[in-house]
Amino acid sequence: MLTRVPAPVITASSLTKRYGEFTAVDGIDFEVTAGESFGLLGPNGAGKSTTMRMISAVSRRTGGDLQVLGLDPETHGPQIRSQLGVVPQEDNLDPDMRARDNLIMYGRYFGLPRAVCRERAEELLEFAQLTDKAGAKVDDLSGGMKRRLTIARGLMNTPQIFMLDEPTTGLDPQARHVLWDRLFRLKEAGTTLVITTHYMDEAEQLCDRLIVVDHGAIMAEGSPADLIRRYSSREVLEVRFGSSRNAEVADDVAAIGALAERVEVLPDRLLVYTPDGERALEEVVGRGLHPTTSLVRRSSLEDVFLRLTGRSLVD
Repeated sequence: MLTRVPAPVITASSLTKRYGEFTAVDGIDFEVTAGESFGLLGPNGAGKSTTMRMISAVSRRTGGDLQVLGLDPETHGPQIRSQLGVVPQEDNLDPDMRARDNLIMYGRYFGLPRAVCRERAEELLEFAQLTDKAGAKVDDLSGGMKRRLTIARGLMNTPQIFMLDEPTTGLDPQARHVLWDRLFRLKEAGTTLVITTHYMDEAEQLCDRLIVVDHGAIMAEGSPADLIRRYSSREVLEVRFGSSRNAEVADDVAAIGALAERVEVLPDRLLVYTPDGERALEEVVGRGLHPTTSLVRRSSLEDVFLRLTGRSLVD
């Protein structure tokens, strides 16, 4: 029995965007299927937001092909935008309006009847855990509340594709986790999510599949777990010997053999990629090398990016 593969809701082929001599997006290819949580992971300036703007039909591409919901954004922009929910990097709520009214007004932009907007607004305020703040002015909300309200607003038109550009930038850890919970609920309900982020833990938590982007090009593609298996080790030993000594002892640390699959020298520490971090640390200490601090952790997408580009995501 053949299994039907869902048709992609977004297809990009050799997608390119240039600003004069600068190439922001350099001929990338990817597909997003219905109900998938798809991520674009990379540092600031990697081309993630530019790609999102082309998908959202607010920026014309320079080259390549792009289909969103089977339509070309350059010829069917209004039709595509009517089916998208968009959460921009910066909250652009109306500060002079109350939380509920921000949602109702946004729904009216899509031609929804006022009664439908009111009902939908109440549902989304509850979803965003903002029911008790429905009558509050935007300026009286915390950063996390504003972000949740922006997400609620982006869902007013019941979009087929929900696009979030750096959704948790600037939020404290507690607010990030509350926001992640709301996005998990959308994902479980089958909403297609397209998320840009430079937080590797966010990508690991939220994305079924992602592309790692740097300087407008795709460096790797796959699920978070697949990328970590492909490009990194099971564990990472972080050791610090002092900024003046880290590079000096790197060869000695690498001499522990099979327990050091790879050693990366960073300005403030050494990263030892290893199948067993505790044993690797024992070997390092057994050779008379005594780090000032040490940490054993599992590999992350940060390590994947470092392997692919030679630099940290937060550089």
